[in-house]
Amino acid sequence: MNRYINKISIFCLGVAVLMGGCTDLDENVYNQLTKDNFYNNRVEIMQGVLRPFTHMQAWLAPTGQNGYFYHSELSADQLAWPQKGRHAFDGGDHIRMHYHTWTNQEGRMRNAWALMWSGLGYVNAILEDMEVVDFAAAGMTEEEKESILAEIRVMRAYHYMRIMDLWGNVPIVTRVGNPVNPPTASRAEVFEFARKELEDNVELLQPLSQALIGRVSKAAGYAMLSELYLNAEKWAGVRMYEESIKYSDLVISGAGGSLNGPMRLDPDILGPFNNTNHLSPENIFQFAFSRIGGFTFNWAGFFAGFANMSPALGVNYSGNNAFVVIPTAFDKFQENDLRKQEWFLFGPQTHIDTGQPILGTEEYRGQPMVFVNNIRRNSEGETGEGGMTRGEENSGARFHKYRSGRTTDERYWENHYIIYRLTELYFNKAEALMRINGGVATPEALDLINESRRRSFSDQDWADEMYTTETLTMDELLEERGREFIFEGKRRTDLIRFGKFVTASWWDHVPSNDPNKELFAIPHIQVVSNPNLIQNPGY
Repeated sequence: MNRYINKISIFCLGVAVLMGGCTDLDENVYNQLTKDNFYNNRVEIMQGVLRPFTHMQAWLAPTGQNGYFYHSELSADQLAWPQKGRHAFDGGDHIRMHYHTWTNQEGRMRNAWALMWSGLGYVNAILEDMEVVDFAAAGMTEEEKESILAEIRVMRAYHYMRIMDLWGNVPIVTRVGNPVNPPTASRAEVFEFARKELEDNVELLQPLSQALIGRVSKAAGYAMLSELYLNAEKWAGVRMYEESIKYSDLVISGAGGSLNGPMRLDPDILGPFNNTNHLSPENIFQFAFSRIGGFTFNWAGFFAGFANMSPALGVNYSGNNAFVVIPTAFDKFQENDLRKQEWFLFGPQTHIDTGQPILGTEEYRGQPMVFVNNIRRNSEGETGEGGMTRGEENSGARFHKYRSGRTTDERYWENHYIIYRLTELYFNKAEALMRINGGVATPEALDLINESRRRSFSDQDWADEMYTTETLTMDELLEERGREFIFEGKRRTDLIRFGKFVTASWWDHVPSNDPNKELFAIPHIQVVSNPNLIQNPGY
């Protein structure tokens, strides 16, 4: 716990993989508050248990420039961070991510590695702390103890799922700093470790309920297993689609608990994301952010348009003109798709009360701001589709999936960040059914996808927009999955599973056809620091 461990030692928690100099793991105790005398009651125990959750928000949620979300989305075919005029070149970081020309020297990747392994260190540290805790003396039952320990171990498995997704072959470490230079395990071994942790502990978790928001419930554990098994062929070289279906069914049936009544899809496409999304019946696992509580899900900097957006939304934040929607991704949405109408900022931007145009601040200073579906300078006589270095402040549609509401709203900016929602389990099961069936949609797979897609179209349009077993191909399933989960940090993993990540073209991206790019490079400094780390092929 950071109450009593020197900050340098905390950084070393994430195993000695982090920095070669982190070999002195002795605690520097500033006072007499240690793990041996701190965990005296339920509140103190839960403070320790929840520490990894608060750290995980730093690397998983789209609130920073260095974590899992950044690398998963900006390397894929839906979001980009192009240079716009004199802004956002940033040493070419975002350009290399888009073009798949990153190296083992990337600073943002180095930071992502440190953040994620530090998080794993927090998990291991808390598990070690719990070994000396007298739960009975703290007023907790044996059942509560088992559930809490299971929750931490499931969190460890989730960390390994995300680490394995980015880097593949990595060490498996369960004790803080032991060994100092852990050896590399194969991706299949890491997969098996995560699988066993989940399978051994998921049934000990508590069912999903309002009281479990922001923690790992049984439904969240089932969702993790559904994802793990859906990706098993890529991650471990074995097909485990029946297992993915099993755990998808457990979530869909409500066997893992539910929020706000029976487990069901939210009829409102904004319901899982708005400022009352703690009530959405389809949300399963989320970070319980709260502006009122002083811990806001602050997506503003990277997503909220540009510097002058506040009056357009009736909010007190604005953006720094960062992430935009890739034109070819925006084109994948039909004009009558309600998701296209509701989840993006596009076209003329106007004052929310007066309707007056919002004016630009850079290339369009003093002119009405109109977001357009291209990323290219509007130079006289210029043709073509533009590119990552040719953007302007109006380039590309912008993020509007999460709605904070206006500053006058009672729950202004109280949005939780959603990690798993029921729709994903519908898609997981449908995909698994189709893969078992040779890539052909079964009636059940068809029903699952149509039930999700139905809320995105009006009654008048639906008859023409529903899928049939002929139109719901594997390629179309990937496209619909992209439309449904845009901005949710899942696209790179989906493209890799469908064999498109290094073979497909999009907008300003030419395929590398290099399978090594399906894994990121282990940061060079980590390989130098730990002689037992093995760099991924191609780097």
